[in-house]
Amino acid sequence: MNEGFFVGKTAIVTGATRGIGRAVASRLAGLGCNVAFNYASSAAAADELAAEMEEAGVKAFSDACDVADTDAAAAFVKTVKNELGSVDFLVNNAGITRDGLILRMKEADWDAVIDTNLKGAWNFSKAAVRPMMRNEDGGSILNVSSISGVVGMLGQSNYSASKAGMIGLTKSLAKEMASRKITVNALALGLIETDMAGDMNEEYREKILEQIPLGRLGNTDEVADISAFLLSDSARYITGQVIQADGGLAM
Repeated sequence: MNEGFFVGKTAIVTGATRGIGRAVASRLAGLGCNVAFNYASSAAAADELAAEMEEAGVKAFSDACDVADTDAAAAFVKTVKNELGSVDFLVNNAGITRDGLILRMKEADWDAVIDTNLKGAWNFSKAAVRPMMRNEDGGSILNVSSISGVVGMLGQSNYSASKAGMIGLTKSLAKEMASRKITVNALALGLIETDMAGDMNEEYREKILEQIPLGRLGNTDEVADISAFLLSDSARYITGQVIQADGGLAM
């Protein structure tokens, strides 16, 4: 990977105030990339992250934005283009869970997960490809999916459907955008050490670990490494692919 590839370019990372999104955003900033990110409610965390990026010598932009709101997503991307000069990379990371067996799942829980995880990715992709198409080098989109979208998970009909939908979106968009030099790939993640994973009770955690051939959960730095590679010049011949990073869980 060309060490100077990201310098001066701009990435949008949705849902970047914590966990995977924060790790990816921080890694890109560390590589010299200007970073824009949205937040749902934590303005303080957003300000803290933006300050860290600016201390690293790059430009940062953050604003409250509901990814499920099509007009808000379009306005966010337009502002980023105006404020930071370009839109070169998009990481659709924002996501929520509302787990439950289908017989008990409320319609509102289905709608919230589909709207945030899948429609949110569609909204930002639709808005971001326009400025990317004007770039001489095109651009790259990375959709953060899950092995739940590959194999399905008990009690996650909404989440699994949203993440499977992101995989379909990835493949379709990759075909549409290839002629414009825009690559589109997806990460199908297994269990990663985040706040969400930390909430698991010990018995369930041990049961999951027994199913992972590598015997451990992944960490956010590993996800950031893979993400940076897929967005980099070293991956310009990779598009429409789903990269599983799950320790072998879904083999």
